Amino acid sequence: MKKFILSIFVMVTAFTAVAVTKPGVEVLRDHGFRELAGKRVGLITNPTGVDNNLKSTVDILHEAANVELVALFGPEHGVRGDVHAGDNVDNTVDPATGVKVYSIYGKTKKPTPEMLKGIDALVYDIQDIGCRSFTFVSTLGLALEACAENNIELVVLDRPNPLGGNRVEGNLVEPGFESFVSQFPIPYLYGLTPGEMAQFLNGEGLVAGGKKAKLTVVPMEGWTRNMTFEQTGMPWILPSPHIPQPVTSYYYPATGILGELYYVSIGVGYTLPFQLICAEWIDAEKFSARMNALQLPGVKFRPIHVKPFYSTGQGKNLQGVQFYVEDTPESSLTLIQFYAMQELAKLYPEKKIFETTTDKSRFSMFDKVCGSDQIRLRFGKRYQVSDIIDYWNKDVQSFKQKSSKYYLYR
Repeated sequence: MKKFILSIFVMVTAFTAVAVTKPGVEVLRDHGFRELAGKRVGLITNPTGVDNNLKSTVDILHEAANVELVALFGPEHGVRGDVHAGDNVDNTVDPATGVKVYSIYGKTKKPTPEMLKGIDALVYDIQDIGCRSFTFVSTLGLALEACAENNIELVVLDRPNPLGGNRVEGNLVEPGFESFVSQFPIPYLYGLTPGEMAQFLNGEGLVAGGKKAKLTVVPMEGWTRNMTFEQTGMPWILPSPHIPQPVTSYYYPATGILGELYYVSIGVGYTLPFQLICAEWIDAEKFSARMNALQLPGVKFRPIHVKPFYSTGQGKNLQGVQFYVEDTPESSLTLIQFYAMQELAKLYPEKKIFETTTDKSRFSMFDKVCGSDQIRLRFGKRYQVSDIIDYWNKDVQSFKQKSSKYYLYR
């Protein structure tokens, strides 16, 4: 795999008149919308659902002569991206098309029978980032479940996994730890596109009590498993306010679990979301030296001083590290945060998070994101990554083997 250094200081979003990769919505249009011809259609999407000329899938389907777009479904952030992260999405009407918009990020996160009444096919078109705690994979699975329960076809318009199709990290979600950030028994990084994930969940009977939905995937053209998002030539539309560039998809799984503890700033609230590990009590030079001494494959650290504009550490002078990752097969994104916690515990034993925090309610969310309490319990004994690495990776090979039969791309 060709190596590339990921840095948002040097990253330029690729956007060319003729992209190498066509997303599913363009392939659908090239086929004359044959998969949806004559059908009353509902659409789950957000601003990332666009063609390579930035035209919204909402407008593309609304204008298609042989398709009747009758309903829109708003996941987290809403159909047009006008809802802040974590805020409920309300039922409304799309002003551009006049189509009813139903919320699936509020009282319900799954389309109800009433919402689906009169719909022949439910279409899904969202750019995901390849991480199970990013809620769109849960939205996809619940849409599949609703279609199975209501005998409605689900049509997935496929898009790239910005982490590629080979990176799998983390244990499966265990019984009792299911949540909207860990809805299904899949690894933390799962190495599948939305279309492949839908086929996996459906084929393995992981939704609706094992009942299979009628599923159609409109695959991309021109994508392979080892491609970076930049190599696709597709425009990047931020799927969340804190994922401004495709490179951020690499940093989100590297600090997002740690961020659930509100123990340090991970750059959310500053200009480098998920790319920092900082606090008032950290010495940037010492911490950076300790992290670089680990010689983690594909990762480099530098000392940094910041003052976050909001969120953890707002308005305070913090210091710590900014890190850079290189996409190599031997690197691990998810373990970076645990190595950071290990070294911080050595440098500042009085700051060991699982012993000193006054807000133990955050432990529950940490466990849900990890898909198990075993990561916290095992790590908390000695604050050594060596105590969790086997558990964290125990399901990787079996998942790769099981999921590979659903691959649409090589």
